Amino acid sequence: MPPRQRKNVEPQSADLKDTLWKAADKLRGSMDAAEYKHFVLGLIFLKYTSDAFDERRTQIEAELATEGIPEANRASLLEDRDEYTGRGIFWVPPAARWESLAHRAKTGAGETSIGQLLDSAMKAVGDANPDLKGALPQGLFNGRGVDERRLGELVDLIHKLGFLNQFNPDGTRRKARDVLGEVYEYCLEKFALAEGRRGGEYFTPKSIVKLIVEILEPQPGERVYDPACGSGGMFVQAEKFIESHGGNAFDISVFGQELNQNTWRLAKMNLAIHGIEANLSTRWADSFHEDQHPDLRADVVMANPPFNISDWGGERLVMDPRWEYGVPPVGNANYAWLQHMAHKLAPKSRAGIVLANGSMASKQSGEGDIRRAMIEGDLVACMVALPGQLFRSTQIPACLWFLARDKSPQGAKRLVDRTNQVLFVDARNMGVMVNRTERELTDDDIRKIRATYRAWRGTDKTIEYADMPGFCKSANLDEIREHDFVLTPGRYVGAAEVESNDDEPIEEKIARLAKELYAEFEEGRRLEQAVKTNLERLGYGN
Repeated sequence: MPPRQRKNVEPQSADLKDTLWKAADKLRGSMDAAEYKHFVLGLIFLKYTSDAFDERRTQIEAELATEGIPEANRASLLEDRDEYTGRGIFWVPPAARWESLAHRAKTGAGETSIGQLLDSAMKAVGDANPDLKGALPQGLFNGRGVDERRLGELVDLIHKLGFLNQFNPDGTRRKARDVLGEVYEYCLEKFALAEGRRGGEYFTPKSIVKLIVEILEPQPGERVYDPACGSGGMFVQAEKFIESHGGNAFDISVFGQELNQNTWRLAKMNLAIHGIEANLSTRWADSFHEDQHPDLRADVVMANPPFNISDWGGERLVMDPRWEYGVPPVGNANYAWLQHMAHKLAPKSRAGIVLANGSMASKQSGEGDIRRAMIEGDLVACMVALPGQLFRSTQIPACLWFLARDKSPQGAKRLVDRTNQVLFVDARNMGVMVNRTERELTDDDIRKIRATYRAWRGTDKTIEYADMPGFCKSANLDEIREHDFVLTPGRYVGAAEVESNDDEPIEEKIARLAKELYAEFEEGRRLEQAVKTNLERLGYGN
């Protein structure tokens, strides 16, 4: 039997983005963004897995024909699960294969609704693949009164997309990131924008994620942890960083945790699409109260936890061993997040954390004492003040905390000894507006901050660090103590030097400016007289 011909074609990234956002519009009128993102992203994932399965099936058919296997014997071999999972392909049971689903959605044939078919397909794929257990939306497509006509149109639209060429000629698996991964991230970003404040729960702006990863520089063989992982963006960027530096992303171990059930599912799907094997535990859970990785000590920790949470249950954790530097206030989780992540750090490890600006200077409920203990414990490595309007989900100004367990030269690494020093970077004037309400850091901004940190730490030995007024300053413990352990970069970097090419002698400049000032006075008197004359003409004179 000859290989089946695929009817759909592989579009370019821009076409995929445009089509998928149109797909979202199919359901936009009947539900809000928080709901329809799960419909669209779930169907994208199902189409992707089915296309990969079909492509591998076609490949097996060709291999069997080449080997001379009789056609009567091929059917069982085509259903050999190991032939798929052994190549990194999810097993797709017959009831979940896209061609059949799309046909039923288009024709409306049979007594089973398309919503029921899709729910059954999601469950079948999830049950057949342990890595996807609980990750795919189930009971969604037929359980919320979804308009069957619109759902059928959505399926038909996604049917036109073809996630092809997922294999190399030798049969090894390619990364889906180049097309589908990029589009999936685009959809996550667009849905976050549509949801506004709620969207910040699962999406961190790319420029911030990239900056954190560029400074932390995760390496092959390291353990990477995010206790508030959202949709997994930190892990995706870490993988890209490692591969762009010639490493193998499969060599990193990824550990994450997420409180929100639906966001946890998005993360599972997002990481599966990018080919990232991650331990997100078997369920969603609260990192403070149900730590799913209690014994983990990571090499790299990076996170954008929710800002200023007041109802995090701190009153139940007063004696928790994670509070090495002091018990965090029950009314604000910022210093609980910092200490939770510090607790997860292995020796010589580092962390990058997004927090509200208030965390740098607050003294309420003992936060100032905790911050002082962290600084005197030589845990804080770098503070970055970020520009405003980077987060669509909140207008609260944000900063980056970078922690390090060991700021010594570390032997053979020959790093710069930064014991009892902190690097302060004021990036508040960086970034460009991408629309009327949102700013993002440019690649040049990220390169400048990255180069500054690497020069300071000594990881880039081609650059020599120097303080730059208005931008960066390396301060020692005594200087920080003078500022009462406040970590706001603006207190340390000072004002930028004003460049001037003016060679005019000072005496001549004063005489010139005085002459201009007197001329302005004279013009003011002339205008005053003109106003008086007009008022008198109108009968309002003194």
